Amino acid sequence: MSFKEHFQLKQTIVTIFADKAEYIDIAKEEILKSRLIIENYILQNPFFEVTLESYEEDETAPPLVQKMIKAGNTFGIGPMSAVAGTIAEAAVSKMKEAGAKTAFVDNGGDIALYNADTNTDPIVVGIYAGGSAVQNLGFSINPSDEILGICTSSGTVGPSISFGIADAAVIFSKNTSLADAAATALGNALKESGQNNIEKALETVAGVPGIDGAVLIQGENIGLIGKVPKIVKANVDYDLITKG
Repeated sequence: MSFKEHFQLKQTIVTIFADKAEYIDIAKEEILKSRLIIENYILQNPFFEVTLESYEEDETAPPLVQKMIKAGNTFGIGPMSAVAGTIAEAAVSKMKEAGAKTAFVDNGGDIALYNADTNTDPIVVGIYAGGSAVQNLGFSINPSDEILGICTSSGTVGPSISFGIADAAVIFSKNTSLADAAATALGNALKESGQNNIEKALETVAGVPGIDGAVLIQGENIGLIGKVPKIVKANVDYDLITKG
C-alpha cells in the first residue's frame, strides 16, 4: 500500500508519496522547517533571494542554506536556483531516517526519490516537455539505497526563471540541490534550437562532479550525456504534474 498527498505551503507546492501515511506528515513538517530556515536567512540577507549570480559563501549560514549556495556557485548562478530541490531532498531524507522504504517529493518538477524496496517494480518518472514532439516517455528508476535527485528546468513550461528555450532540461544526481541548480544552468545554456546547439549546451554540465547524467529536449531534438536511467514509454498525465 502507498500514500500520496498534494501539499502547499506558500510558494512551495509538492506531491508527497510514501509507503506509510505517517511519513507524509514527517515530510510536511520538514518542508515547514526548511522553509523557515531559508526565510529567516533571507530576512537577514535579502540579496540571497534575488541574485542570479554566485553568492559569497557563508560559513555561519545553516547547512541547508550552505548547500544552496554551493550548488548555485557551481554554475555561477544564484542560490535560489536550488531551493526546490533542496527542500524536496530534506523532506525525503527525513522520511528515510524515520524508516520509509519508498518515498519521494515532487516539488514542481524537482524530485527527490528514495526507493530501497527491492520487491517493487522500478518507479517510472514521466517527462513533460510541453509542446515538444517528445511525448509520453519516462525514466525507469531501479530500487536503490540512495536518494536520487531528478530535477527539471524549462523555458517553455512553468513559472520558474529560465533564460533559454529548452522544453525540458533534466539532471540526475545524488545531490538534489546540485541537480536543481544544474537543471537551471542547462536550460539557460540553450539559446537556439537544433541538435548541434543541444550538444553544445550539454557541455555546461558535462564532467561536473556529482552530476550523473543529463537530458535536454527542445522541439523534436533530444540530447543525453552521462548515466541516464532507462527511457521507457509512459502515460504522462498533465493533470498529475505538481504545479501551482
